Amino acid sequence: MLDLVIENTTINLLKLAVTELPLDIKQGIKMALDQERNEVARNQLNTIIKNFELASNTNTPMCQDTGTIIFYLRVGEKFPILSPLPQILQRATKRASEVIPLRPNAVNPFTNKNSGDNAGKYIPFINWEIVSDDTLKIPVFPKGGGSENTSTIGMLNPGLGIKGIKRFIVDTVISAGGKPCPPVILGIGIGGGADIAMKLAKKALLRPLSRHHDESEVAKLEEELLILTNMTGIGPMGLGGDTTVLGVNVEYAHRHPASLPVAIAFQCWAARKASAKISSDGRVEYLTHKMNGD
Repeated sequence: MLDLVIENTTINLLKLAVTELPLDIKQGIKMALDQERNEVARNQLNTIIKNFELASNTNTPMCQDTGTIIFYLRVGEKFPILSPLPQILQRATKRASEVIPLRPNAVNPFTNKNSGDNAGKYIPFINWEIVSDDTLKIPVFPKGGGSENTSTIGMLNPGLGIKGIKRFIVDTVISAGGKPCPPVILGIGIGGGADIAMKLAKKALLRPLSRHHDESEVAKLEEELLILTNMTGIGPMGLGGDTTVLGVNVEYAHRHPASLPVAIAFQCWAARKASAKISSDGRVEYLTHKMNGD
């Protein structure tokens, strides 16, 4: 049955996300090691590489924090299952929490009670996009708490322009220091409103490091921000070095004339994400990781 295919695929994706770094992140970390001049930083990067290789070889989570689970669904209007998807994904989350296992990370903010299975009110959180086909694309994004604690949004004076945006981002990276477990990936959302900017910032983290924004002006900003943030010298795990940021992904929305929201979503080096596409006939294609001969 298709609902079982979706459930089992989601469990596989969650396991991949927490135990196996996508290729673009592995390559980014190894490239950082090749270019790093600071010996302490090189030791940290070597330790990170040993960590994610061991996690892959043993099928165990690469970090004790397996994140708050977020989905970015891209659902075809002709896909035969739509309304039951939240229930299917919640079942998959609960099963994955037990069988992988995932650390329970869903806590009621009023009672401080942990649900024990990574599910609760609005968690896992589901973002929806409806498209004109008959497939279901499921990107999973277990967002770690340490990097999330340094994520921020600023409502800038529009008159500050791009120069002000750059300064705000660099200042935020300096303030975060080693807290988000660098080297980090920065998702930047510009424009819209406060909520829109942060949604764009987090969605930007799903884009591979190897792919810049389609618009040349935005791609240029990404490259400039990468250079500027690495000039901070914070380095791997905040101990100094050439590589503080592995990549910067920017997304934007048109803004109100009186507002310039800028959201910064930090992602630690353990950039947990995985994605698959399910056809209406039940065929599964893993997109960020290769499985079962795909």
